[in-house]
Amino acid sequence: MKRLGRADDLWSNNSVFTYVQLTPQATLAQANQNIKQVSIKHGGTKNEIFLHSFPDWWLYSKFENGQLAGGRIEMVELFTIIAVFILLIACINFMNLSTARSEKRAKEVGVRKVVGAPRYVLIAQFLTESIILASLAGILSIGIVLLCLPAFSKLIGSSLAVDFGSPSLWLYLLGIILFTGILAGSYPAFFLSGFQPLKVLKSNFANFNHAINPRKALVVIQFTIAIILMISTLVIRQQIEHAQNRLNGYDKNNLIYVFLSGDITKNFPLIKNELINEDVAISITRSLSPVTSIWSNGMIDWEGKTSDDTHTFDSLNIDEGAVNTLGLELIEGRDLDLLKFPTDSNAALITESAQLAMGMEDPIGKNIRDEGQNWHIVGVVKDVIMGSPFEKIRPVVMYGASSWFSVMHIKLNANLPAQAAVEKTKQIFKKYNPNEPFYNFIDEEYNAKFTDTHRLGKIAGLFTFLTIFISCLGLFGLAAYMAENRRQEIGVRKVLGASVFSLVNLLNREFIILVAIACLLAFPIAY
Repeated sequence: MKRLGRADDLWSNNSVFTYVQLTPQATLAQANQNIKQVSIKHGGTKNEIFLHSFPDWWLYSKFENGQLAGGRIEMVELFTIIAVFILLIACINFMNLSTARSEKRAKEVGVRKVVGAPRYVLIAQFLTESIILASLAGILSIGIVLLCLPAFSKLIGSSLAVDFGSPSLWLYLLGIILFTGILAGSYPAFFLSGFQPLKVLKSNFANFNHAINPRKALVVIQFTIAIILMISTLVIRQQIEHAQNRLNGYDKNNLIYVFLSGDITKNFPLIKNELINEDVAISITRSLSPVTSIWSNGMIDWEGKTSDDTHTFDSLNIDEGAVNTLGLELIEGRDLDLLKFPTDSNAALITESAQLAMGMEDPIGKNIRDEGQNWHIVGVVKDVIMGSPFEKIRPVVMYGASSWFSVMHIKLNANLPAQAAVEKTKQIFKKYNPNEPFYNFIDEEYNAKFTDTHRLGKIAGLFTFLTIFISCLGLFGLAAYMAENRRQEIGVRKVLGASVFSLVNLLNREFIILVAIACLLAFPIAY
């Protein structure tokens, strides 16, 4: 940092990450206890600091007020819950079909009870049958997983593999098979084993088709889950569209950025002049980071700040011409202009949210203090979304030319074809900075922010399709079995002149009512 000219003594400056390797004897809790007051003690800031285990960053990366508030783990938990629901729906199908076939197995149960079979033996038999079916399904599922794994890896953007040599994998699989078999077979086992031999053997078995019964309740439950997932998928899609259409405070079109690497820094004036003189670019500015990223934040001081204020502000160092180049919208004041106002090297722009956080009614001309120096506010711009478009807008302060820069933003001439403008720009950069990486489009960087959410939407859609498909499959099996049992009734009705439509209506009426009830339950839950 010293070599780059960016070193300072400010404990409130969060422009760089700090990595700590603990000794083998140390624990994270001990380390955090020892360092939490260091920033307050040495720098007079209001915030404690703490370390976060590096392997945890991937899944646990979201914090609020110093407390862990989630991250990618939320997506993992979400799909785990959905997977459990899908498994539950499959189990419900098994329960429903088993109890629907109860009449055909009633005499078997009656005979077994007459010859002395206790109820627990019958329960064990039915559970064993269920576990055997679950085991066959488990073997089949392994083959399906291997076939689908390449496509699923492509969908989630990460290469997946099954470690068949892992003992824990087989333990988990065995546990899932046993759990599924017992769950799916539990209700039919207790239901079938409860038949009374005398009534069954006298053919006095009442059909399990009362107005309210557990089978109908299970159908309602599975379709309630399916409808909730369907609504949730639609909401995710709407949320993506909302975030994409959200005003981000800058103009992405024809805007590229280049890192100030190699000889670009020393040749910046020459590159800037040639790009503008050749009509390749209409405006150019430098900044600390791309406008799509937050590289620094921290606490600042301003006139009228109270002692208990702990607001943190995102910061973006900018050069003159930032408003025109980035397409920022001025609300009051002006852009930085070093030619007209040499003191603008220590000027700053703030966003609406920053003005609100500071409680300034008339901020133009007032001073703020950060990075060890005073900055005078010359303009207020509309809020800028530099971080995630799915999160709330954060206050941003933009510091002038006496701060350091890492990026060069170029607003290409819209009158030139994009490819031609890029090629001309590329030639000019090669002239002053050969053999260095070139450019990135801001609109592509911004669209990349939606990659994870688009992936979430696709996976949720896939899971929802599976849920609806499995639910309808179970309902189809149930309806087909009931129609088979009512074959004689259907024949008599047709002889008496019943139309196909009236028969379809007769068979479907019960299921339509159940799905309607599921909708009434699902809508408020999804809401």
